[in-house]
Amino acid sequence: MKILVEKNIPYIKGLLEPWAQVSYMAAGDIDAAAVRDVDALLVRTRTRCDEALLAGSKVQFIGTATIGTDHIDLDYCRRSGIAVYNAPGCNAPAVAQWVHATIGYWMEQQGMTDASQLRLGIVGVGHVGSIVARWARQLGFHVVLNDPPLGLTGNIEDCDIITYHTPLARDGEYPTWHLCNELLLERAQRCRLILNASRGAVCDNDALLRWRGDVALDCWEDEPSISAELLHKAFVATPHIAGYSAQGKQRGTAMVVQALNEHFSFNAPVNMPQAPLKGAERVTWASVKSSYNPLLETQALKACPKDFELLRNNYNLRQETLDAVD
Repeated sequence: MKILVEKNIPYIKGLLEPWAQVSYMAAGDIDAAAVRDVDALLVRTRTRCDEALLAGSKVQFIGTATIGTDHIDLDYCRRSGIAVYNAPGCNAPAVAQWVHATIGYWMEQQGMTDASQLRLGIVGVGHVGSIVARWARQLGFHVVLNDPPLGLTGNIEDCDIITYHTPLARDGEYPTWHLCNELLLERAQRCRLILNASRGAVCDNDALLRWRGDVALDCWEDEPSISAELLHKAFVATPHIAGYSAQGKQRGTAMVVQALNEHFSFNAPVNMPQAPLKGAERVTWASVKSSYNPLLETQALKACPKDFELLRNNYNLRQETLDAVD
């Protein structure tokens, strides 16, 4: 039994060795030759799992320690009998932390103190968006929810702030590719800040560059080769690390290990963190902003854009926002 693990998945070394022959590789080195004799493959978003990688291999299980699966050709895996597991919601509290910390520091820069005067549009109300919405109400925002698959059709074009939390889908009944586009930005006359911590292509980056308002981006089109002009424009610019909390990474690894256990009848330890999957029960601006300042990472990325992957792969995992205390 052989397992190949993308080496930047944290908290996993030593867990699987009693059950299989385990090797670790950088995402950029995982190719068809590397997976040919592998039974299970554990990855993050940087490894494209498709026919080019998997054809002719022994792979029967792919686990991604991430919430998304758009880097995996699910149709090919289904046809080939390859089981695919992800880690839904594992980093949701961390992404919500990124969103509200960003908004808090943006409001501070704008001289705003009263969130009740602002309409916050949330596009995508799944694991992440639901936490963003719950915290937003606690912070005083008027919340507008937009998620047509869930029957939520709030008008985000009338919002002051819009934040995106959808998967990336180029077709189907609800495509999300360039969901935020030039037409929407023209109609959203009231909007002053767009945030994207979902997938880069959910927002048309060229349209954002031409837009008059502020942008906060953790996900970018063509990353890691991101637009220098958009980077310069962005109020917050981070290297796809919105979900990079210690607890979120621990959850993601634990979920993948649990799936391995069930698929192969292993009994590897599943080290789930104590922090709640749905995030802090109650937050305040003080608890959110004191837990995380995305402006520091923005300075680092703007100072050296070519280090996008280096900053991402060597990120010092932060702690999630704790419950506010009176």
